[in-house]
Amino acid sequence: MRGVVATETPATATRNLYIETYGCAMNLADSEVMASIMQAEGFKTTDDPLKADVVFLNTCAIRDNAEAKIWGRLKEMKGNKRKNPGMIVGVMGCMAERLKTKLLEQEQLVDIVVGPDAYRDIPKLIQQVEEGQKAVNVLLSREETYAEITPVRLSSNGVNAFVSIMRGCDNMCSFCVVPFTRGRERSREPESIVREATELYNQGYKEVTLLGQNVDSYKWSAESTNNEQDGNISTVNFAQLLEKVALIAPDLRVRFSSSHPKDITDEVLFTMKKYDNICNYIHYPLQSGNSRVLKLMNRTYDREWFIKRLDRIREILPDVGISTDAIVGFCSETEEEFKDTLSMFEYAQFEFAYMYAYSERPGTMAARKYADDIPEDVKGRRLAELIALQNKIGLDKKQQYIGKTYRVLIEGFSKRSESDLKGRNDQNQLVVFPAGAGYGKGDYVNVKVERCTMTSLFGKVVD
Repeated sequence: MRGVVATETPATATRNLYIETYGCAMNLADSEVMASIMQAEGFKTTDDPLKADVVFLNTCAIRDNAEAKIWGRLKEMKGNKRKNPGMIVGVMGCMAERLKTKLLEQEQLVDIVVGPDAYRDIPKLIQQVEEGQKAVNVLLSREETYAEITPVRLSSNGVNAFVSIMRGCDNMCSFCVVPFTRGRERSREPESIVREATELYNQGYKEVTLLGQNVDSYKWSAESTNNEQDGNISTVNFAQLLEKVALIAPDLRVRFSSSHPKDITDEVLFTMKKYDNICNYIHYPLQSGNSRVLKLMNRTYDREWFIKRLDRIREILPDVGISTDAIVGFCSETEEEFKDTLSMFEYAQFEFAYMYAYSERPGTMAARKYADDIPEDVKGRRLAELIALQNKIGLDKKQQYIGKTYRVLIEGFSKRSESDLKGRNDQNQLVVFPAGAGYGKGDYVNVKVERCTMTSLFGKVVD
């Protein structure tokens, strides 16, 4: 959860906007797009909800506890509205799409409900509320990418920025609500992506992360503008887009998230190998180590295929850092099938993992077809076991960095002390080291790693 940090305020701004963002990086990118739309309407951002004329909660619906947090926060905002009777409260994002009617039925909690493809409509929705109505637009689009909107960078450190390259998802994993809350997959025009990344670099940013629900399936096609009569089609895939962004400048780091194993091609891997400024890191979501469970999840691969693809990634990129996602306690998962996930973690040696107990989401294929039949205490025990294993693997992986030197992009001061700086290496590991003269935020330094903890590497700058 994060509130906005006030950005440069236009001279014409007369009203205050507060945005609180929950969930994934895609949601933060959406908040930045919405802030840009509102800025054009005379709003400036504030980090104090009590000073806001309009408050938006940008929500996540991926798990039940994420939605529970939003309901609690809305009740807090109801108290704020008593202190500021003119305040308008809106819910945007995935939860808005999923629970539109229920949200509007809550007396004095929500004035506006707006889905991920309707942010351009927010000024009109605010006007409807000011005229005494509640307002809603949760229509999904097959075209909307917000390509020409320059996001307002919220909570920015001036070094790292997100660039959204596509929206929606076509994968239809049985546990996932995203295709229903964000719609079908559509890719953004590549020149607009390169233009946004170039502008960020010219503003001093040193790292961009290309965002999508499944970036590796990025594919943009259009009729050639040079030869319209013969109907030639110009196509750009993700590997080609990655190269275009890498070529902006050799000191602009490029990352991407998130991937689906089925779409990580050799072309993408060799493009990463070709350019030093494309970070040597891949998020490679497993979800389960058992083939039967993967089939129930509609993941389109089995255990053996996942292992072969993992081996191929490391064959092409030997020093790659790999993270993953995993769900335990999925419908009908047996103890032996859970052990397959444990053994896959042992084999894969992931740098980091996002691990969850299965949370049934209404409307998904799993909710319609399968019983959520694993007891909560069993889910909790399995999750604790997997986390303990990954903590051991993660620490072992970090210990392998000790004694080696890595190029680190400085992001700012360490959370604990302004006598230390922090940044990340190519493999997305957090590195902490003493501050010194001659280098600071936005600079690259070589850091020799001397020790580690479960979460960080520690070292010193070397020539």
